Amino acid sequence: MRVIGGSARGRRLKAPRGLRTRPMADKIREALFAMLDSLGIRPRRVLDLYAGSGAVGIEALSRGAEWVDFVERSAAACAVIRDNLGTTGFADRGAVHCTTVEAFLRRPPREPYDFVIMDPPYADPTIHETMLAIARSSHVQDGTVLVVGHSPRVPMPERMDGLEQLRDRCHGDSCVAIYSIRRTRPDESEVGS
Repeated sequence: MRVIGGSARGRRLKAPRGLRTRPMADKIREALFAMLDSLGIRPRRVLDLYAGSGAVGIEALSRGAEWVDFVERSAAACAVIRDNLGTTGFADRGAVHCTTVEAFLRRPPREPYDFVIMDPPYADPTIHETMLAIARSSHVQDGTVLVVGHSPRVPMPERMDGLEQLRDRCHGDSCVAIYSIRRTRPDESEVGS
């Protein structure tokens, strides 16, 4: 596994041992960042949930993101993320939070994120609930982009309370859906008579 583009391009990344984490494959990360580029999305302040190896957040740092918070509940995976940040030279531009996604979302944010990636286990039955929790949290704002890694067997809605799908693409058995978070609807700002 390597960094695909940007200033750390070609640097090798470690992956946590075992099958409990499933890092996003290089070709999927490459496709994801190509889609983001085609949409004119340039992540600045990033939240990487279910971070695993930290590969997606590190890819964002390599491509110019200013800061990434990595959230991962496995202590072994947290150690791998810290090691990968050191290897790529980004240790001063990210923080690793060894906790659950639910616990992290309950914390007050320092500043809202403009980009959130969540790549939960494919068998996670709460994927849609977690998406809604993110959209309603104080960690995001109107226009924040949410990227969701998912199985092709999990249907992703085009719209969900506060979420509007921009893209959903599959590569083999890995899919990526890109959403924009909408806090206000156009008709809410109009004054009625």
